[in-house]
Amino acid sequence: MQITPTIRTEIQDYLEQHKMNMSQFAAKSGLNAGTVSGIVMSNRTISVHQLDCVTQAMEKPEDYYYTRYVQEYMLEASLDWRRVKAFLQRCTELDRLDCIAQVVSVLMDNAAYYVPLVFELAEEFFEQKLYKAAEILYENVASGERNQHSERLALSQYRLFTIRIGDDQSLNLRVATLFEPYVERLDEIDQLDALKDLANVYRSLHEWDKVNVTAIKLNRLAEIQYALEIITKEPLRPLFFYVAYSNLLMGGFYHDQGNYEMALEKANQYADLSWVRQTDADTLHWKALFAEWAKANILLARLMSGETQLLSDYVEFIETKEIEVTRGLWNIMIVANRFKVDVDRIINKYEQEISSLLKQDKNEIYNQQNTDDQHIGLLYELAHYSLLKEKYEEGYLHLFKGLEKSTIINNDNSTLRFMRLFEHFRKYASEEAKVEYHNLVRMEAII
Repeated sequence: MQITPTIRTEIQDYLEQHKMNMSQFAAKSGLNAGTVSGIVMSNRTISVHQLDCVTQAMEKPEDYYYTRYVQEYMLEASLDWRRVKAFLQRCTELDRLDCIAQVVSVLMDNAAYYVPLVFELAEEFFEQKLYKAAEILYENVASGERNQHSERLALSQYRLFTIRIGDDQSLNLRVATLFEPYVERLDEIDQLDALKDLANVYRSLHEWDKVNVTAIKLNRLAEIQYALEIITKEPLRPLFFYVAYSNLLMGGFYHDQGNYEMALEKANQYADLSWVRQTDADTLHWKALFAEWAKANILLARLMSGETQLLSDYVEFIETKEIEVTRGLWNIMIVANRFKVDVDRIINKYEQEISSLLKQDKNEIYNQQNTDDQHIGLLYELAHYSLLKEKYEEGYLHLFKGLEKSTIINNDNSTLRFMRLFEHFRKYASEEAKVEYHNLVRMEAII
């Protein structure tokens, strides 16, 4: 069995091979001679800064000794937190997540002492958007606090939820379900954002019953907090936002249920924000946005109720709101397919936007759940519309792109919808289209 030399031994060997004394090596490394002597001649602990200086002087990769550093200096029963923290910070810079995991695992042997310190560092990493490193720390904090009902445990779970929500929608559902029991352990202000974020994930997954339940909780809590004269801390957004947004979410639930009368009622609730007392810039910004959203959703509820004569008004609205184009086109196509309305003129008008959607690279990373949902929904409705109008080549183009996107983000419900649509119109498909469909379905099975 080969014995790996210690860091100290390698430094000694380097000095001998290069015929250098400690003063010469000290000058090369930027350390003083006494420090080098202490590292080489005694069992003195090496700081990560000293290790980096030595590594650079020996002309080795920056993290060359990090694994051994963990084994030789970080597995002690009692560790100096300042030294540990400096090492963990350096590991994040060099993406040595393996070393972070090893060290923090050791710290959890003394969880009572180290958990608060690790949590504080995790919060620093989170603020700096060092999410991979932060995730490891939060995982260990959650494990160390698993038998407690502490706010720190709940906040760690909230951070893990935030970090882990991504492009895989099946995974997103599991992440949301795991986090949900911890929401009420957060303080009231953090609960506002946690409930909002949780509802947004459920909305992107079309889990509308869960959206509604979460929105009702958000509404109750937000109204209580808004009524208080004094709050413990400021939320991320103005307090009125959470009241209005909960109504918007409930409106989405009623819209999905086909209850357009209630959807219209909810839209009117967040359209009228005359009760909001604050007049600061942030409040005015959000009030303006809710006014826009309310106008769009009031029009949409009436359109979905069959008032198709309002279609031109809806198109006029989205023309001035670039951010609403995808969502707006999706809604237009739903109305067109539901009420058999010819919207060729509108499709031609937005040909460039639709073409851009079709040209997106299949390996593109989609990082906004609701945006993905809108793209897939629009592609489905475009495919259905074109196939109904016997524009088969165009219809299959939209269908295949939507199926591909659904597969990439692991959205099983959307995947099945596209597959059913293809099977319904299979008899009109060319042999080339059937081959492409077969390849996409095979890709879905592999993923």
